[in-house]
Amino acid sequence: MAIFTSRKQKKDIKVTFAKETLYVEIDGGKQQAFPLAWFPALQNASDEDKQDWTLTANGIHWNKLNIDIALSGL
Repeated sequence: MAIFTSRKQKKDIKVTFAKETLYVEIDGGKQQAFPLAWFPALQNASDEDKQDWTLTANGIHWNKLNIDIALSGL
């Protein structure tokens, strides 16, 4: 699986996919990890679809996949 990083929106949010895990790093270096097995559509998505996300008031929304992940500490 490809490893890539995407940064979007006003806040400095870093989204990284590595092996079978999604890592989200928010301002200040706080990192949250999510097993991709929890999100099969995201696990099987193309790199392009994985990069197509929007920061919301509660977390991250993947636009084409219609997946939301709530983040604490935003």
